[in-house]
Amino acid sequence: MCPAKIADGQQRGFIIPIGGAEERVDDPIILQRFVELCGDENANIVIIPTASQLAETGPNYEIIFRNLNVKNAISLPINSREDAEREDYLAALENATGIFITGGNQLRLSTILGGTSVAQSIRKLNSEGVHVAGTSAGAAIMPEHMIAGGSTGALPNEQGVTFAPGLGLISKVLLDQHFSQRNRLGRLLSAVSYNPFASGLGICENTAAFIAPDGLLEVVGHGSITVVDPSDLQHSSMAEARTGDSITLIGLKLHMLSNGDTYCLNTRVASPKAV
Repeated sequence: MCPAKIADGQQRGFIIPIGGAEERVDDPIILQRFVELCGDENANIVIIPTASQLAETGPNYEIIFRNLNVKNAISLPINSREDAEREDYLAALENATGIFITGGNQLRLSTILGGTSVAQSIRKLNSEGVHVAGTSAGAAIMPEHMIAGGSTGALPNEQGVTFAPGLGLISKVLLDQHFSQRNRLGRLLSAVSYNPFASGLGICENTAAFIAPDGLLEVVGHGSITVVDPSDLQHSSMAEARTGDSITLIGLKLHMLSNGDTYCLNTRVASPKAV
């Protein structure tokens, strides 16, 4: 599923995957930046807590955003595919300047939202300029191809990753979250080994990728983003690999980016923070 087409005269909204465990009280620089993009105190933020099975997740984020001076923050408790067709929920989304997708289980997100009117609305609204942020599972589901699971460790292998369809908000990246905290380099490398079209982004906790409409990614937060750039990939052995085999990858580039650094998804050029 590719991103929704942009109508003439419009600009796509930011796409903001967060690696999970974002700071929400003491130094909430990621959430504050998201709020500023969405209109500061005039922002209208709609929270999608579907990935979480905790009833308090949505209301808690309402409080978090109101503490950041957002006047209008509402959670939509979408817990079934029927909920994802509700007209009142769709009407609430239409008024959003920002959409925030919480963490939890990304397969719960995909099985409940996939193909529904809410999913279609999120894609359409982003193409019309509404900013979409997601943390942990909410980040994982953003790309066309979602990393649904896989083994931990530093090395790629034939069984290193499993995929499921994502929301399709962005098609040029594969995303993994809680990256260094859960030792997920191997499964991101495994994901990239299937097809060098997409850059791999491994996002640490309390770290976000603010991806602008022109494809420029800026790192915001206290951790790092590992970029696996396969543009010069010379060989991947994935096609010949047998069950459990290690994977050969020759010609990969690896960038380690921190707060303020950038990476262009279109040109695949990484740059340090301007001084």
